[in-house]
Amino acid sequence: MSAVPVRDAGEALVRLDADFGPARAWVRRGLGERLATARDALPAGLRLLVVEGHRPVRQQRAIISAYAAQLRLLHPELPAAELHRLTSRFVSPVEVAPHVAAAAVDLTLADAEGAELDMGTPIDATPEQSGGACYFDAEGVDADARARRELLAKVLGGAGLVNYPTEWWHWSYGDRYWALMTGAPAALYGPVLTEPEA
Repeated sequence: MSAVPVRDAGEALVRLDADFGPARAWVRRGLGERLATARDALPAGLRLLVVEGHRPVRQQRAIISAYAAQLRLLHPELPAAELHRLTSRFVSPVEVAPHVAAAAVDLTLADAEGAELDMGTPIDATPEQSGGACYFDAEGVDADARARRELLAKVLGGAGLVNYPTEWWHWSYGDRYWALMTGAPAALYGPVLTEPEA
């Protein structure tokens, strides 16, 4: 993905309103507009619950380090290059990380009162913790959770977002992965190096 160029559109970060949940995540304006479109396409009684949007560089580095350490404990014999590959499959390096670009959200479906619905795994369940059920198309996910994942795909894909297939909850617009998956000539958003003011 690092070969995909970035032509940053310079869009400001916006804070999602409370209708998307208490996290009030920061995202690029274009992503926020598409999330609103997806929300409006949901059946009555369902909501999008966004638990994370923009992630500061320092936080991304800490997540990478912590997950690499977990993998190292599980697989002490792994060569460094393989450890990096396994870590990167679940946590993006800073230079290509969609959350750092404010181009991605981690979200789930909730009922009208904001209670999370069962999607087969919790958000952020690693492949090791979930036995691979965190993958969007994982086998063995029950029919109700599968239907909810498919509903997410319908409304978010319909609004122009793409899913990172190792995480059913991770959807993005305008980042390098989005450009790669859609055939866009460049990503619209690169890393945001300053943290938004609360």
